[in-house]
Amino acid sequence: MSLIVQKFGGSSVSDAEGIKRVARRIIDTKATGHDVVAVVSAMGDTTDDLLDLAGQLTTEPPAREMDMLLSAGERISMALLAMTIDGLGAKAVSFTGSQAGMITDAVHGKARVIDVSPQRVRQAVDRGYVAIVAGFQGMSPDSNDVTTMGRGGSDTTAVALAAALNADVCEIYTDVDGVYTADPRIVASAQKIDKISSEEMLELAASGAKILHLRCVEYARRFGVPLHVRSSFSTNEGTWVLPSPDDKIKIQEGEPLEQPIISGVAHDRSEAKVTVVGVPDVPGKAAEIFGVIAGAHSNIDMIVQNVSTSGKDKTDISFTLPIVEGKDALDALRDAQERVGFEGIEYDDQVGKLSLIGAGMRSNPGVSYKFFHALHEAGVNVDMISTSEIRISVITHADKLDDAVRAVHNAFGLDTDVEATVYGGTGR
Repeated sequence: MSLIVQKFGGSSVSDAEGIKRVARRIIDTKATGHDVVAVVSAMGDTTDDLLDLAGQLTTEPPAREMDMLLSAGERISMALLAMTIDGLGAKAVSFTGSQAGMITDAVHGKARVIDVSPQRVRQAVDRGYVAIVAGFQGMSPDSNDVTTMGRGGSDTTAVALAAALNADVCEIYTDVDGVYTADPRIVASAQKIDKISSEEMLELAASGAKILHLRCVEYARRFGVPLHVRSSFSTNEGTWVLPSPDDKIKIQEGEPLEQPIISGVAHDRSEAKVTVVGVPDVPGKAAEIFGVIAGAHSNIDMIVQNVSTSGKDKTDISFTLPIVEGKDALDALRDAQERVGFEGIEYDDQVGKLSLIGAGMRSNPGVSYKFFHALHEAGVNVDMISTSEIRISVITHADKLDDAVRAVHNAFGLDTDVEATVYGGTGR
């Protein structure tokens, strides 16, 4: 008998009908002879609604109390799903993140998993129950406080449990039929990808593709957990993310081996650009600046250093980071301004990141030309550029991001005549 971990996102359990649909899918999986552990997110826009409510009451809520608040959404989902499965004649028991053995560090709002001890989950499965776990949350052993893992944390919960339980597969259920070459909400003609390597999926996730969380893909790759991205609204096959180098992505017959394989176009509106102006152009100053950022627990994405317009022997350092971490980073930089010796800080949260991802891109110079020519034809100006072996990313103004996505997607022949189906979710 195999063990399957199934994760259901907020759009899949957004209302009573959705919860019933998920319950029936779990029961059907169990009926075919599989043991099932289900991980659930908060219903619909519950997390955003709770954030909005907190914002109406205070501008600076304590991080501990915010975790207590936001973790309630998943607990509601898990209890309702367990009740529904019980009402349909099967046995289910729900667990919070801490009850399921999700042990994290003590960083509220973006905690990282440090251990998984799912003894209670295993015992429930061995007794024939469907174990339902609240995603996104855990517990710090230092403080015994509830912690949350940040956006997409339920994906990480599911993969961590799958690895700890030695599950055969981790199924990620969402409101689209799999991983697409672009967000089908923006590019209706996007193609569904049947199989994708973990390397390419990592780049897509890091570049803003919301279908899978970056940490989830990293975790799956590290522990060899196969991911199967599917829709909870259909029985379509979905997309397999293959974690092992031995699991090769099959090249279609007749396709040139040196032809660069473009997996997709990703975009991200969640980042801001910070420019530290007038930094003394001497060794060690960049290290000081990024040490300050690290001390604020902020994650940096793209970095560009240029000769400063403020004077000789000065440099400007620009970088992007999540908007939600912008305030802490700016406060830390201002506190360190006199010590580091830079002249000022510029902050812009009206930017968007566009990324082209595909294997073999670095060996084909034509890819870069086609990418930037498409942006030029669409009238899109580029502020920052970053590349890896299988990715090109640029920062542009947020107002031009959708046009840029569609232009690049079309330029690389990724459009299809079949319109992608988005079954639910607000995209909020």
